[in-house]
Amino acid sequence: MNDTRQNDVTRRRFLAKAAAGASGAALVIVMGDTALIWAGTLSEEGEASGPSEAYDPHKHRYVFLIDITKCIGCGACVRACERENDVPKHYFRTWIERYIISRTGHEYIDSPNGGRDGFDPVVTGFDVTKAFFVPKLCNHCENTPCVQLCPVGASYRSPEGLVLVDEQRCIGCSYCVQACPYGSRFIHPETHTASKCTWCYHRITKGLETACVAACPRGVRKLGDTMDIHDEVSEIIATRAVHVLKPELLTEPNCYYLGSSKEVR
Repeated sequence: MNDTRQNDVTRRRFLAKAAAGASGAALVIVMGDTALIWAGTLSEEGEASGPSEAYDPHKHRYVFLIDITKCIGCGACVRACERENDVPKHYFRTWIERYIISRTGHEYIDSPNGGRDGFDPVVTGFDVTKAFFVPKLCNHCENTPCVQLCPVGASYRSPEGLVLVDEQRCIGCSYCVQACPYGSRFIHPETHTASKCTWCYHRITKGLETACVAACPRGVRKLGDTMDIHDEVSEIIATRAVHVLKPELLTEPNCYYLGSSKEVR
């Protein structure tokens, strides 16, 4: 274990002890080797804000919805993810691809710097018929090959259906990186462990939006909860024409697209 990982363990233990000692202020939920710390906040009058009950992972089942017709390729989501999750430069937990289709059906697909800084609006030498942007991220599949191929059980599914990585178990073998058909994983250059989009698990377990959802100026991205009978996203998925990436692979993704096109893959 390197110094960075040792410091992470020490920090987690410290936070867990601090949370346990603060009566009514925090709750520690232990899942395997992972401790989730839920903390409420106090208003100026000293009244607690945030969820009235402790977060129960068994009462949620998350899904993600992306409306391609609304995306303008501004890159705000990519930058927000980078800041929130301390993503190293030239690596991406979420990114944007631009699809440009010619009259003859030829495709031009690019994603300069993951779409972080937007796109050059000028494309020469191409007879454009249609063009659109496609945000991508981890699909948190039901039948995911990354979990199946991990030799040490570092990749796992949470009770809410999210695919996560236990960095303390990960040996950086990159099997999961190679197994992911969506290109959503990478080996972190500093920790040397697998890294990926978690749908901001540290935020949604506190009742907050993911960083990318909060940053999008057009409402392209939405996180839903199928166990909430009033959930807007779940209703859209159930009643409208939505698509998933690479359905032929039978990974059963939990990321759905509105307004998708046959060229998207």
